[in-house]
Amino acid sequence: MLKAVILIGGPQKGTRFRPLSFEVPKPLFPVAGVPMLQHHIEACAKVPSMKEILLIGFYQPNEELTRFICSAQQEFKISIRYLQEYAALGTGGGIYHFRDQILSGGPEAFFIMNADVCSEFPLPEMLNFQKEHGEPSSFVILGTTANRKQSMNYGCIVENQQTNEVLHYVEKPSTFVSDIINCGIYLFTPEIFQHIGAVFQKNQQDMLLDEQTNGNGWHRAEAIRLEQDIFTALAGQGKLYVYKTPAFWSQIKSAGSAIYASRLYLNQYHKTHPERLATTEDGGPRISGNVYIHPTANIDPTAVLGPNVSIGTGVTIGAGVRVRESIILHGATLQDHSCVLNCIVGWDSTIGKWARVEGTPSDPNPNDPYAKIDSETLFRDGKLTPSITILGKLRILLPLTLLS
Repeated sequence: MLKAVILIGGPQKGTRFRPLSFEVPKPLFPVAGVPMLQHHIEACAKVPSMKEILLIGFYQPNEELTRFICSAQQEFKISIRYLQEYAALGTGGGIYHFRDQILSGGPEAFFIMNADVCSEFPLPEMLNFQKEHGEPSSFVILGTTANRKQSMNYGCIVENQQTNEVLHYVEKPSTFVSDIINCGIYLFTPEIFQHIGAVFQKNQQDMLLDEQTNGNGWHRAEAIRLEQDIFTALAGQGKLYVYKTPAFWSQIKSAGSAIYASRLYLNQYHKTHPERLATTEDGGPRISGNVYIHPTANIDPTAVLGPNVSIGTGVTIGAGVRVRESIILHGATLQDHSCVLNCIVGWDSTIGKWARVEGTPSDPNPNDPYAKIDSETLFRDGKLTPSITILGKLRILLPLTLLS
């Protein structure tokens, strides 16, 4: 029996995703037409012997999250529960806090997945890899290859090339360590809690000592990071292995990365969900490349959409509209002859007639097969970093050109 745990974070996280995360929890933001989390859940539901999916985070229970969980349970016929942390406990602290819930029913292994990653999720391949490598109680990290410069923005893995054992692990090193990076998807056995428990005990001792010496016991013993506190210690002990995937993978840290992730998922739909991809039909809009259109959208047949366009529920698109490399959210209206390029148009927004709303794409270098998307800060060297254009939840009329 298997389980899966998806770490969804909380409202204090995902600040680079603002203003979009003000309106909807980041894990529920639609990517390629469905909530970000749904891609994870769908991959988990396809794994044989998967009995339960647990969402762990510190969002307050809310109507949107509850409605999503109920809908996903019905669609995928699997138990899904949300477990709320009392505070941000880190990637290791959250699963340790709820270890009894995870171990209930006696799973032989369980997946841990960060919600803010976009992937093909090769979960069956990771299971087979675990059976073929190391001891039955070994742990597996999903890895991929990055270029030399960008690898330092991630957790870096040095492996034994013959056995794939992790010999050395460094989170975001200051100098180059390895071009194999951590994808934020793991396969653990219950034995992982022995290692997390040892860190918890050490944190408790340090906290007590700090209280006695400095009177400053603010450090929370349960705040544990898998990457820095667990993987670094396990490396080289014959317990930790890396499965390197050749398939697509990307982080979803910023709004710009959501458009790139949407492109990756839309392309995957050719294999997994061809019914989600729109095609040019008589009396319908012209479709160029991969496009998702929600059935409730009202689109003029003279509009041109694509590539990499996702149209949400209740969207209205007028005559002669051009949309490319964009996500159009629920209830938005694009009036006649408007042009939307490299943008996220927010809920219930209105783009006026003849308006041009254009952003700067933040894609990885297309000439480098190992390039990843950069999570840029809003300002760099005192200047605004060029990025996509984001319209939050508002109503606007733009008769003039708006350039990012």
